[in-house]
Amino acid sequence: MRPLIGICSNYNLETEEYCLREYYVESLLRAGGNVILLPPINNEEIIEQYLKLCHGVVFPGGGDIDPYYWGEVPSWELGEINPRRDDFEIKLAQLVIARKLPALGICRGCQILNVAAGGTLLQDINTTMAHQQKAPRNYPFHDIVIKSNTLLSRAINKSEIRVNSFHHQAVAHLGTGMCISAVAPDGIIEAIESREAPFILGVQWHPECMSDKSSEELFMALVRAAKDNANLTGR
Repeated sequence: MRPLIGICSNYNLETEEYCLREYYVESLLRAGGNVILLPPINNEEIIEQYLKLCHGVVFPGGGDIDPYYWGEVPSWELGEINPRRDDFEIKLAQLVIARKLPALGICRGCQILNVAAGGTLLQDINTTMAHQQKAPRNYPFHDIVIKSNTLLSRAINKSEIRVNSFHHQAVAHLGTGMCISAVAPDGIIEAIESREAPFILGVQWHPECMSDKSSEELFMALVRAAKDNANLTGR
C-alpha cells in the first residue's frame, strides 16, 4: 500500500496560480508514496479534511517567513514574504505537530515547523560562510555534521554529509519539543526534529534536488513513517 503524502503547494501572488516544483512529487513517488497537493486555502474545515486524507505531509521550500509570527519587526534584509502561505502552513504545521502526523519540512518547511512549535528564526544569516549557493541546484555545496542518536542519523545512517544550500533565514531558538539534529561548520542549524513524535523532521537543504543515497533515504523514511501511520489509523 502506498501511503498518501500531502505536499503544500506554493501560491504565486502575481499570477494567482498554485504551483510546485516537480522534484518533490518525483522524489516521493520514487520512495513509494502517493502524492496529493495541498493548496494554501485558509479555511479550518478544509485544513481538517486535508489532515484526514493524508498519512504524512511535506512542507516544501519557498520564500521568507514573516517575522510577525515570532514577535519580531521586519529587518532590512527580509526578503519577499507570502502571507497566504505563511498563515496556511503555520496553521497546518501546528495541527501536524499536535497530532504527531509524519512530516518532512524542507528549507522554508524546516523553518515553518520550528515557528509552528513556538520557535524563532534568524531573519538573515550573518556569518562568513555562504548559505545561498551560486551553483546548480543538485550540487553539494557544504558539509553538515549530524548528531548521533537522532531521527536524521537513523534515517540516513551517516554522521556527516554534503548538502546544497539556498537560504538566508535559519532556525534561531528552538520551538517546544524540537531538538537540533544537524549543524553547518559555522554553527547554523541545518536540521531539527521533534522529540515527541515518531517522525517530524526539518532539513535546511533541498534533498528533492539531490541524487545521492542520503537524499533518497530521507524520503523513504518519511514514506515508511506514513505507512506506519496508515496501518495504525486503519485509513
